[in-house]
Amino acid sequence: MRYVMKQKLFSLGDDFYVRDDAGEDRYRIRSRLFSLGNQLTFEDMQGNEVAYIRQKLLSFGPSYEIWRDGELAAKVSKELFTLFSCAFTVDVPGPDDLEARGSFTDHDYTFRRHGREVAWVSKAWLSLRDTYGVEVAEGEDDVLILASTVVIDLACHPDEED
Repeated sequence: MRYVMKQKLFSLGDDFYVRDDAGEDRYRIRSRLFSLGNQLTFEDMQGNEVAYIRQKLLSFGPSYEIWRDGELAAKVSKELFTLFSCAFTVDVPGPDDLEARGSFTDHDYTFRRHGREVAWVSKAWLSLRDTYGVEVAEGEDDVLILASTVVIDLACHPDEED
């Protein structure tokens, strides 16, 4: 499935909306104001929470948790010691962790599981707000990939203000 994830132009926080390749709205990602660290709610178009993203404040390097249905779905951490690339670990319960690696400029990523590419992310260069094309392989967890993409944006661009 292909998606376009775009940061809202006029918002008080890091708010995104997600459309599928047919241009239909699929998800909203809303930041929670007045919270310590980044906290975002990932909702379907009926307003149901499908994931919750929370920044871990006391960690060595950027680290976030993705929660689904009250359970920890993944811990996303930026690898601190990489040369000429950007890398993240998406630690999910069990043996199916993901690794995201991107270009030096932090704008293109590939998600891999056990060495196999399962998703591709590319940032649009000529856009007023952060805009990403996200392609998720069939059978993969679209919400987990999309939420991880939001985390990577937050970790790579922490000082950008609206």
